[in-house]
Amino acid sequence: MKTHMETPKILELLSSIVLDAASCGISEIVKLCFEHFPELTWNKSFIEEVMKKVVNQRHVELFRLLNAPGTIPLLTNEMRKDLMEVVLNWSPKCLPRDVSGAPFLMQRELQWFKVLEDTSDPSSKSVKLKKVLLDKINSALKSYKSQDEDSYWDKFVRNRTQLLEEAGQWMKDTSSSCSLVSTLIITVAFAVAFTVPGGNDGSTGIPIFLKRSSFMVFAVADALALFSSVTATLMFLAILTSRYGAEDFLNSLPTKMILGLTFLFLSLAFMLVAFGSALTIVLSEQLKWIYIPITFLAAIPVVLSAHLHLPLYFEMVESTYRPRLYRPLKLWE
Repeated sequence: MKTHMETPKILELLSSIVLDAASCGISEIVKLCFEHFPELTWNKSFIEEVMKKVVNQRHVELFRLLNAPGTIPLLTNEMRKDLMEVVLNWSPKCLPRDVSGAPFLMQRELQWFKVLEDTSDPSSKSVKLKKVLLDKINSALKSYKSQDEDSYWDKFVRNRTQLLEEAGQWMKDTSSSCSLVSTLIITVAFAVAFTVPGGNDGSTGIPIFLKRSSFMVFAVADALALFSSVTATLMFLAILTSRYGAEDFLNSLPTKMILGLTFLFLSLAFMLVAFGSALTIVLSEQLKWIYIPITFLAAIPVVLSAHLHLPLYFEMVESTYRPRLYRPLKLWE
C-alpha cells in the first residue's frame, strides 16, 4: 500500500534539509529545493533562519543565491538588524576556506558589512554597491546605532581588533620585503644605464653598439625596469606610511598592494630582458646562436615568479575589483 506525504510535511522535511545544507554551505541542495519548492521562500521566519546560518558561516555562494533579486521577499528592517548583529558577532574560529591571509579576511568582513546595509532593497544593490565602494565608508556605516548607543561600525571594528593588527602587520612585512627587492632593481638599472655594454666612444661619448638592434632592446628594457621599480617602491612606501584604518582594507591598501606587485613583476621582467640583451651584445660576435639559451634562461625566473605569485595576485584583484558578494546569482532564469 502506497502512502503519500502531505504538502506541509514535505515542506517541513525540506526546511530541515535546507537548514542543514545552508549551515554546511552546500548551495546545490538549497538551490534545488528552492527551484522545485518555491513555497519555501514564502515563510519569512524560515528565510531569516536560513540567512542567519549563511551569514554566520560566511557562505558567499549561498548568500549570492539568496540575495538575488526576486529570490526571496524583501527583508524587513528587523530582519536586517538581526543579520547585522550576526556580522558584528564574528568569531575567528569560523574562518572561510577561500580567503588567504588576514588582509583578505578583513576585506571580506568589510564587504559583508557593506552588502548587508542594503539587504532591505536588493533590487537596487547591483547599481548602488558599485558606487558605494568609492564613497567614504564611515559616512554610511556610522549612521546605524545599536541598543547600547554604540554605532554598528564601532562594534564591528572593536570585535576585530586582533584581526586588524594581523592584517596591518602582514601588509607591513610584505611591503618591506618587496620594497627591498624593488630598491635593488633601481640600483642595478640606474648603474647599468651609465655602464653600457661595449663602452662609449672616447671622443663623442656615444655608445659603441648604438646602431645594433640588441642595444636598443637593452636601453628600452633598462629604462622600463628603472621606471617600474621606482613606481613599485613608491606604492610600497605608501603602504608602509598608511594609517591602517579598518576602512583602508576595503579598497585603498589592496589597490596599492596590487599596483606595487604589478610594477615589481614588470621591473623584474624588464631587468632580465636588459641583462639578456647585454649578454647578446657582448657574445654575439663569436656565438651567433647565443640569444637562444639566454632567452630561455631569462624566462625561467619570470615564469617561476608568475607561477608562485599569480594565484595570490588574482585573488587580490578579484576580491578588490569584482567581489563575489556584490554579484548575486539568479535562482530562476
